[in-house]
Amino acid sequence: MTGRPGLDLSLYLIAGPKAVGCRDLLAVVAAAVRGGVSLVQLRDKTASDAAMTEQARALKALLTPLGVPLIVNDRLDVALAAEADGLHLGQEDVAPARARAVLGPGGILGVSAGDAEEAKIADPALVDYVGVGPVYPTGSKADAGDAIGLDGVQALRALLDLPMVAIGGIAEANASAVMACGVQGVAVVSSICGAADPEAAARALRRRIDAAREA
Repeated sequence: MTGRPGLDLSLYLIAGPKAVGCRDLLAVVAAAVRGGVSLVQLRDKTASDAAMTEQARALKALLTPLGVPLIVNDRLDVALAAEADGLHLGQEDVAPARARAVLGPGGILGVSAGDAEEAKIADPALVDYVGVGPVYPTGSKADAGDAIGLDGVQALRALLDLPMVAIGGIAEANASAVMACGVQGVAVVSSICGAADPEAAARALRRRIDAAREA
């Protein structure tokens, strides 16, 4: 399988001000990393570039000493300005070829795909991983599309020779079933950001993920 050596997709946290609500973003992310989160994506659809760059820089300062990469959702300019570790693109964002040209070979680049047609943008020569889903219905992303189920994840797994992280409605109770589809990890928003104890929630999820991988 192609992919970036050392990239750990096991427990991929997608966080932002909306996801954490009235709580402090940095505090929630720090707790989640203590619990086992291996990669963090900053997603904020409404912030200005300047505000999101400030958020990204603060997260980068937190995460770099911990060895956890920071990915910026959608906004290439913000990723560059904040010196983030990478960028994640949806179907309507900048083309992967353009993003790779700007990021250079060192930047992590991920794309989202929900079916075979959308998977066409996942060129292994450009992309490091694919986010597939939504697996289950989710309220964390209004434009997430219809749930593809475990069968949809398995179909994309058979189609793509890239590391995959599954997203959409994933929680401790169903993480093992998702991992059994052959993905390298799961991505979550509310399962950690909305938990009363983000560290404990992350730790419980990570236990499920690691156990499923060993099974």
